[in-house]
Amino acid sequence: MSFSDLGLLPELLRAVADKGYDTPSPIQLQAIPAVLLGRDVLAAAQTGTGKTAGFVLPILQRLIADQSQESRRAPRALILTPTRELAAQVAQSARDYGKHLRLVTYQVFGGVNINPQITALREGCDLLVATPGRLLDLAQQRALDLSKVQVLVLDEADRMLDMGFINDIRKVIKLLPRTRQNLLFSATYSDEIRGLAERLLHDPLSIQVAPRNAPIELVEQCAYRVQKDHKRHLLVHLAQEGQWRQVLIFTRTKHGANRLTQQLCDAGIDAAAIHGNKSQAARVKALDMFKRGQVRALVATEVAARGLDIKELPQVVNYELPNVPEDYVHRIGRTGRAGAAGEAISLVSSDETGLLRDIERVLRRDIPVLPTPQFKILSPAQHPASSGQRDGQIRSDGDRSPADRPPGGRAPGNRSHGNRPQGNRAPGNRAPANRDGGRHQGGQRDHGRHGGGGGPSRQRDRSAGR
Repeated sequence: MSFSDLGLLPELLRAVADKGYDTPSPIQLQAIPAVLLGRDVLAAAQTGTGKTAGFVLPILQRLIADQSQESRRAPRALILTPTRELAAQVAQSARDYGKHLRLVTYQVFGGVNINPQITALREGCDLLVATPGRLLDLAQQRALDLSKVQVLVLDEADRMLDMGFINDIRKVIKLLPRTRQNLLFSATYSDEIRGLAERLLHDPLSIQVAPRNAPIELVEQCAYRVQKDHKRHLLVHLAQEGQWRQVLIFTRTKHGANRLTQQLCDAGIDAAAIHGNKSQAARVKALDMFKRGQVRALVATEVAARGLDIKELPQVVNYELPNVPEDYVHRIGRTGRAGAAGEAISLVSSDETGLLRDIERVLRRDIPVLPTPQFKILSPAQHPASSGQRDGQIRSDGDRSPADRPPGGRAPGNRSHGNRPQGNRAPGNRAPANRDGGRHQGGQRDHGRHGGGGGPSRQRDRSAGR
């Protein structure tokens, strides 16, 4: 089946063809006809499956078909996202797919001066993409009229709940018309998501294109046992020996991301950090440099990287395992996108053994533990790529003691960590460079009044979504 079989307008089909796509993905095959019919949708789909096009394309068609509104003062479709990066990407996708239509898309999120956003909203838009906090700020200042919204989308709803946005979501819903179409997209079907769906959706079509809490099947997963203070040395070894050209690395904390970025640079691997304490300009610059290949490594916290869509990303590294097992699924979903193969590598210290077991229980499968290769302990000032000299003691297996191995841990033979071929025939959530016509807004807002998570063990970098 092709996109032309889904009942889309010729202008939308032209835009899809312009992006080089010809075959819809499974989520698009099911979601697009349902949204065109006006049905509510509850979809469980991993990032990289093409879910953004699955709701953006039919929403654009519905908006262009409704010509009853003489002005664009009030948005008729609202998409809520957990982070500003995802908001920018979804808005750009809407502009790309709607470029042959006379529709206006705008995005709002915190961390920058609110006045330009107020001015832009006064000019009006058809489709608004927003993070919950800034949207409520604008509504409280009477700068935004949500009374004309016909379609509401909650994108990555599981992450919004994890970040403590449930109260903000409820406040936003109270500002919307009671009669509207609702679309809820989530990577996982947790009890909280099902509860939200029961309150929000009316007779929804349920779509599930991946097993519950399962990672994308094309992502090859493995783990290495290593002492905590030797992780960076093993990481440098893997990157150099595997000739990695692009790798996304996850840390738990903002401080840890900064420290590892400096350590990688000291070892001769160009790296940049992205997290909630970085300004919007710094985050955009770091991501742009990474996409352009000007830096090989992007070091990120979980929330900051949520929603990032990077074309042809072969490797993801869990430098530190997440405290919440489901976050592992989100992390490794950065690679293996839209039919492309990918590799997810976890560096596991002895104190993370329990976290690895928790992840395996969620996945319902073992993550192979490979023999740790020999690596050199580098001095801070060394640049192995250029100096050709390496100091320090050779390490071979970190702290891979038998007692630390998870149940069923295996140690298959050596593998290559080189680049893998990429393929992509269905529109996904790809993020071209921002082209907002001078009106792109970004930034963040203090999360202090949000209490998402379940205590210290679930604390994460939550500052990116406002």
